[in-house]
Amino acid sequence: MGVEGIGARVTRKEDKRFLTGKGRYTDDMTVPGMKYACFVRSPYAHAKIGNIDATAAKAMPGVIDVLDGKQLQADGIGNLICGWMIHSKDGSPMKMGAWHPLAVDTVRYVGDAIAIVVADTSGEARDAAEAVVIDYEQLPVVTEAVAALASGAPQIHPEAPGNLIFDWQIGEPDAVDKAIAAAAHVTEIEILNNRLSPNPMEPRATLGIYDTAEDHYTCYTTSQNPHVARLVMSAFYNVAPENKLRVIAPDVGGGFGSKIYIYPEEIICLWASKKTGVPVKWTSDRTEAFLTDAHGRDHVSKVQMAFDANNRITALKVDTIANLGAYMSLFSSAVPTYLYATLLSGQYAIPAIHANVRTVYTNTVPVDAYRGAGRPEATYLLERTMETAARELGVSPAELRRTNFIRTFPYQTPVIMNYDAGDYEASLNAAMQAADWNGFAARRSQSEAKGKKRGIGMSCYIEACGIAPSAAVGSLGAGVGLWESAEVRVNAVGTIEVLTGSHSHGQGHETTFAQLVAGRLGVPIDSISIVHGDTDKVQMGMGTYGSRSGAVGMSAVVKALDKVEAKAKKIAAHLMEASEEDIVIENGELKVAGTDKSVPWFQVALASYTAHNLPSGMEPGLKETAFYDPSNFTFPAGCYIAEVEIDPDTGETDIVQFVAADDFGNIINPMIVEGQVHGGIAQGIGQALLENVQYDANGQLLTASYMDYAMPRADDLPSFTLSHQNTPCPSNPLGIKGCGEAGAIGSPPALINAITDAIGHNKLTMPATPMKVWQALHAAH
Repeated sequence: MGVEGIGARVTRKEDKRFLTGKGRYTDDMTVPGMKYACFVRSPYAHAKIGNIDATAAKAMPGVIDVLDGKQLQADGIGNLICGWMIHSKDGSPMKMGAWHPLAVDTVRYVGDAIAIVVADTSGEARDAAEAVVIDYEQLPVVTEAVAALASGAPQIHPEAPGNLIFDWQIGEPDAVDKAIAAAAHVTEIEILNNRLSPNPMEPRATLGIYDTAEDHYTCYTTSQNPHVARLVMSAFYNVAPENKLRVIAPDVGGGFGSKIYIYPEEIICLWASKKTGVPVKWTSDRTEAFLTDAHGRDHVSKVQMAFDANNRITALKVDTIANLGAYMSLFSSAVPTYLYATLLSGQYAIPAIHANVRTVYTNTVPVDAYRGAGRPEATYLLERTMETAARELGVSPAELRRTNFIRTFPYQTPVIMNYDAGDYEASLNAAMQAADWNGFAARRSQSEAKGKKRGIGMSCYIEACGIAPSAAVGSLGAGVGLWESAEVRVNAVGTIEVLTGSHSHGQGHETTFAQLVAGRLGVPIDSISIVHGDTDKVQMGMGTYGSRSGAVGMSAVVKALDKVEAKAKKIAAHLMEASEEDIVIENGELKVAGTDKSVPWFQVALASYTAHNLPSGMEPGLKETAFYDPSNFTFPAGCYIAEVEIDPDTGETDIVQFVAADDFGNIINPMIVEGQVHGGIAQGIGQALLENVQYDANGQLLTASYMDYAMPRADDLPSFTLSHQNTPCPSNPLGIKGCGEAGAIGSPPALINAITDAIGHNKLTMPATPMKVWQALHAAH
């Protein structure tokens, strides 16, 4: 392990351009003749579209054209799709309502796009959009998931009677019911998981360019997976043939899952470019982002957890209603099913589990994956239930968890997942020691002396990362495989380019991927470039989400490096007249072990391209590709402990300490991992204490700006105490598990458990705002 290789705290290479304002984002892109787009969006949550009069708008200064959904439909552009098929428990397929990129006859949420205005400037486009006159016939509205299933609720899609998309189950209901009936104790709780807006720093943007001479399309976009965007836009939306469509995702300022999907705007700007004959750019403003970016979470669940006389869990029964909004987004169906219910065993040996999940349409923004995507919902449900059970049973929440931990691996859960490795007690012990768990009673007494309420809570999470293997997810309904690709190009002077199908939008790939190569070949990290995000440069790849870049993307790089190293050793052995089995790579040289013979790396690279003296039959060059399809998911896990102090006069919660003990397997760059954990915890704290998407009875979004949607700020957050335990993952060559989502998964239940411990009862839902906490405190009295 060198100072720049695996395990080193290398400063991020990419930060120089970001910190000096030299990043190149989609909105920075300009091309000759480029015009600007503004979308005409519905002000109503549910309405029939009547006449669209764009006469005045078209006559305004700078306006190129105004285009609507009927024109889009006439040109054969397809509807947006959901890419993961789920079947109800009766065998019927999910009920996917039509989602036109531009609404044709009905709008179903405030912000639904109806028309696009293309003009010389963004200001002229916006002014003209306001001049488009549309007749609406307003329809009844429903925004809450439970209400959407009620008899007589407004019907949102004709394809989904009663607004039910699917009624799905996993596990053995009879075994669970039997165990509950025989239990010594049953804990029952209703869990609400609040709706969130993802709020990446960079709003979404797209630039569509149609080249008439070449009959070719280029799309710059804020995407986490440009190759999938190209595939879907060509194969399903009929925007362009795949070989005539280039998708480029340059620097992307955060995603958190919200930039996985193909949104209407990318499709429409490409189509509009061909229709108008000019390149068309659209950049969202922040209110538009609140109105149109896919939201996250929004579950209502009822839980029963059964225990025997020794406090061992015997069964878990879960009934969940998940709000998917007005339309099914690209991966929305997978989030409350295979990314949620399959993690309901948590870290615990639970013999019988049954989960029933109903998903519904409402007149709200579509809901899809948001940092963690199903795993935060599962962890919150399970860990709130465990904490509640401990209180009801009169035992330590730590010891109740310890009693039920899985201790032998591999472990087959009752809900598909096969955990390959872990040591949950190690994380629990590390967190408890760092938090001085045993000293809490004294600290609570000190707070009481000051008139404050103090509470402590823990959360033991597990997640499934890597989202693989392809055959497994395919059998569960995924529309694509979830492998990854890599190409390692060694140039003639020995510099190296790594082309990866993974996509970096804040994770630090340009550093960590380079560290992997530097450590393997002994070359300086500055001689290694990482290329991603361009479908014309990089072979087909699956992008970044689900903490898969290390476990899947870097494993593909390892496979390509294996081939490069093998060929380089053959060349070096030939040049030094040695056996290739005796060749080792150290400090940028290929050496004959046990001798002073060596050739520098650049000389081997040059020899491969001059091809004057290669082994017989060897092709020139030093470039290799690889595809990697994992054999299993990876399973990061850990224990988080939050300690809070509450002012009973105001309800304000002060997080006095937050401890995170994580097992991510082997770590490439500890500094980057810590940054990922910090960011995840901050988002989890945001959900627990501050953030909440709210609609009124008419479907108007009440939280469409930062004046109304509360994001965590620096003074809302404590310093975090982090530690890492390590049980390497046996199912990939690097032993990596993934770290990008853990903080957002483990932190909300730890905080709510701490707050409910302080207030003395469980009647509290997220976000635990000062008003809610104050009301809960006074309700207790």
